[in-house]
Amino acid sequence: MTDLTGAIWRKASRSSDQGNCVEVADNLAGAVGVRDSKDVGGPVLRFDACQWRSFVNGVKGGTPS
Repeated sequence: MTDLTGAIWRKASRSSDQGNCVEVADNLAGAVGVRDSKDVGGPVLRFDACQWRSFVNGVKGGTPS
């Protein structure tokens, strides 16, 4: 399990004020955390940095999952 102490959370600059956003912490050693911006104390999904990079590249490239 990844220690989230020191995580710096951010959400997309294009996210709206509707509150339907996720936040990402990508400053962690070898891991990326993802959480619901409406529930900052709730559960966090943790991804290996390589897995996260693959996901982001797939989204940017339009690769189907």
